Amino acid sequence: MSTERKITSNTQERILEFDLSSELNHGMVVSNLAYAVAEELGLPKEKCYELAIAGMLHDIGKLKLTGYINGQENDPLVIEELKYVRMHSKLGYEELKDQGYSDFVLDSILYHHENYDGSGYPSNKSGDEIPVGARILRVCDVFAALSSDRPYRKAFDMDSVMELMIEEVKNFDMEVFLAFQRVVHK
Repeated sequence: MSTERKITSNTQERILEFDLSSELNHGMVVSNLAYAVAEELGLPKEKCYELAIAGMLHDIGKLKLTGYINGQENDPLVIEELKYVRMHSKLGYEELKDQGYSDFVLDSILYHHENYDGSGYPSNKSGDEIPVGARILRVCDVFAALSSDRPYRKAFDMDSVMELMIEEVKNFDMEVFLAFQRVVHK
């Protein structure tokens, strides 16, 4: 399939073709980075593996939002819509909590949008209140999002991605961010 969106008369089919592929690719990038960053931080192999799983599944809650977002994927989200998108980490947690995943995986998914300075969601946790898996996913998720094409913008080049992340470094655990930088600059 080409990177351009295939136009079909069936909107649902078109969105699933494009968005599912995009989300899977995003999940794979986050998963691989999260594993490498966890390893760089010296986490046990089992935790690195669990973080790879969490990276792959971290945005699964967005599937619950497709009914709301369908038809609007080319428009930047307006403020009123953000509250629905911000529900995806909690929706993902709820979807996965009874399916045998560890608390480490579940908490990493639930809190992956928490910012180190306390300005994130869903619980406005800050600093070490945020589980380490979520702190790792946060950095990897931002990198993967900025370095990929989105419906509303092209991917940023590596230098721009790093500049943007440094400008927002207050959102990240510095130890995790430095380990992330070592990984991506290898």
